Amino acid sequence: MKQAIKKATSIRLLDFKSRQMRAFHLSWFAFFLCFFGWFGIAPLMTVVRDELDLTKSQIGNIIIASVSITVIARLMIGWLVDRIGPRITYTYLLILGSIPVMLIGLSNSYESFLLFRLAIGVIGSSFVITQYHTSVMFAPNCVGTANATSAGWGNMGGGVTQMVMPLIFAFFVSLGYLDAQAWRYAMVVPGIAMILTGIAYYKWTTDFPEGNISDLSKADLEYKKKKKADGQGAFKAAISDHRVWALFLIYGACFGIELTINNIAAIYYHDFFQLDLKTAGLIAGLFGVMNLFARSVGGMFGDKAGIKWGLKGRVGFLGAVLLVEGLALTLFAQMTVLPLAIGTMILFSLFVQMAEGATFSVVPFINKKAIGTISGIVGAGGNAGAVMAGFLFKMEGISYGEALTVLGIAVTAISASSLLVRFSAEDEKAAKTEMDASLSEKELQPEYVKS
Repeated sequence: MKQAIKKATSIRLLDFKSRQMRAFHLSWFAFFLCFFGWFGIAPLMTVVRDELDLTKSQIGNIIIASVSITVIARLMIGWLVDRIGPRITYTYLLILGSIPVMLIGLSNSYESFLLFRLAIGVIGSSFVITQYHTSVMFAPNCVGTANATSAGWGNMGGGVTQMVMPLIFAFFVSLGYLDAQAWRYAMVVPGIAMILTGIAYYKWTTDFPEGNISDLSKADLEYKKKKKADGQGAFKAAISDHRVWALFLIYGACFGIELTINNIAAIYYHDFFQLDLKTAGLIAGLFGVMNLFARSVGGMFGDKAGIKWGLKGRVGFLGAVLLVEGLALTLFAQMTVLPLAIGTMILFSLFVQMAEGATFSVVPFINKKAIGTISGIVGAGGNAGAVMAGFLFKMEGISYGEALTVLGIAVTAISASSLLVRFSAEDEKAAKTEMDASLSEKELQPEYVKS
């Protein structure tokens, strides 16, 4: 029997050779590009709106379409990654997902644009694969930080695209293309990048620290049998656990809000503050760029709370940061002066992304036999929240500012649902044992095995 390579007990950002860190770097970068392709059209919506003559209600429908299909996709991907592993799943998602990203430029009506936006939403399920891959590669003492950092740096694609896509659009305009042509060609860029990353993911990652599922099944039949046994009934166990649905709701109140802001921020600043496309995109991008560190901070403090106070410490931190998020969002919605709006948006962004990181510092401890399935369900909650928020923004009688106020109040109320996420004394004891082991491992073995 082949000796198992253990999970990483630390995150070494300059390590590109170990299996654990290669998975870390490629998973966040793949998610970054998926996010870039997913929301690449958002900062260009003012151009699309004028060309296709879209109404506020139609734009609302497009926002809903972009996030609604992801609810189903994340549930399916969570089940799939438990069975065939993250490497193959991510490879197919990146390459196939690039197709609607590039082909949205063929849209010439509201209906065709809506359908392409719906299809693009499938790549939002990439989040589940990223969280699964880091969950199986890192030990309990740093898994929350690894999950939060990989997801946060991936989410940053939603901010970077707000800044970069108007520049790519401007580049094509400078070549002599009309606005109606430039936005179409601009969307080809993220699509090509996704294809190249899919090839790299297949070549340079493994499913687990020990290797790929196919390799392990040949080298260790007992491991294969255990994986199959663990997978039996995983989905049923996950959907019957009320804690999973509490986290589903919580993630809808943080990641769902982030998706909503990614969709409407540029057009909000353009219309409400009368800014040009590039300036509106630059300011809107500040919201997503906070993912560079904010989500990691949430995961890191979640881990620290777990080390000091156990699983209940992780959950307590999550509830507190979600409460502050709701209050900050409500405050942002009241701002009518641009500098104050930007400042409160950045504050609000900090707590949104910290709440996301804190959520996935809890997820790996709910049911270790169904990490992919639970990640899929909780991840789908983020998109379900964005869908519900989308209905507010399509209503003709409610302004964007009023809709944001309603969302702020809702998030504040939902923070109380963290009280439903409880762990038994046995769970706490098992988590402490595993935590102590991983901390000891970190002290005794500062280097982990490289491929």
